Amino acid sequence: MVYLDFAASTPLLPSVQTELYRAFEEEYSNPSSSHYMGRLAVEKIEISREKIAESIGAYKSEIVFTSGSSESNNLAIKGYVLANLEKGKHIITSSIEHKCILSICKFLEQEHGYSISYIQPQKNGIVDATDVISAMREDTVLVSIMHVNNELGTIQPIQEIGDACFEKNIKFHVDAAQSFKKIPIDVDELNIDFLSISAHKIYGPKGIGALYIRDKRETKLQPIIHGAGQEDSLRGGTLPTPLILGFGIAASENKLEESYSEIASVANYLKSKILGIGGKLNTPDTQTIPHIVNFTIPKFQSHIFIANSDIFCSSGSACSSLNIEVSHVLQAIGLSNEEGLSSIRVSLGLDTNKQDIDQLIMNLEKFIN
Repeated sequence: MVYLDFAASTPLLPSVQTELYRAFEEEYSNPSSSHYMGRLAVEKIEISREKIAESIGAYKSEIVFTSGSSESNNLAIKGYVLANLEKGKHIITSSIEHKCILSICKFLEQEHGYSISYIQPQKNGIVDATDVISAMREDTVLVSIMHVNNELGTIQPIQEIGDACFEKNIKFHVDAAQSFKKIPIDVDELNIDFLSISAHKIYGPKGIGALYIRDKRETKLQPIIHGAGQEDSLRGGTLPTPLILGFGIAASENKLEESYSEIASVANYLKSKILGIGGKLNTPDTQTIPHIVNFTIPKFQSHIFIANSDIFCSSGSACSSLNIEVSHVLQAIGLSNEEGLSSIRVSLGLDTNKQDIDQLIMNLEKFIN
């Protein structure tokens, strides 16, 4: 069996696994408790908070822990716009965002009367920054553009968009679930106001993520989860100390950054092999991370291959019951329904090697024949 779905989720780093075992056994007290064990848990949580903040060039006071990127996205977008109704009811995003972002925007459109501008990507899967800037209006309250697309691996022009948002005093949210710890992020240099990240994409535990909020104490936000004052009253609920400590370790280790060139070499090998069996690459050659490669094989039923193969990857469609829905990202870059149903996303990890790619190609050829 070969796992090639690291964009969906990753295993734990050994150091993270060791810390989780230790923390679940020793750090079981409630960090909101005023006794010694509670205070000790808080101290360790704050160390992890600082590690995560340092990894994106932020202050630890600007980090709020959540259950993952989806919750972070909700807190950033709904939390900000619903707390700042007087600033306007226009939001700009792209048509290739993660479905979480699109669902939030649909909710705000239908339930709160917001106007949403959905920027279409170019055929290479990259949003043109000038299209985003041209869509800005006087009543634009927020722009939300992902850093790296989760299906194509394309890197979006965050710097240019962030600069424009700063000049026009518009808040800028970035979903960085696929870019965090793979490529450098400095929230000040990129003029990012809200940044969503998740631990299980970087070899940390599931169920823990974070939202960076610039000037957190001065930025007006409506909590999505109300509680007893945790996280400066922005996110209620008892903090999961072991998960946070594991997240801190994953964020402080640079395994993905250190392995970038090795992963790029395997990605190039994969691309040449795909072309060799008559496939077509949907991931462009430039402005991408090497960790994600999306391709189409003509007249190929990818969802059937994935359901019956020992190769674990993702199809270009989402299967729900008997309905098969072609990826909105692939549709946005011009693929037909047939091409979308014939597409596969392979995502590479720290241990992916050329032998794994050979195994994939062998299985693809067998299925084609």
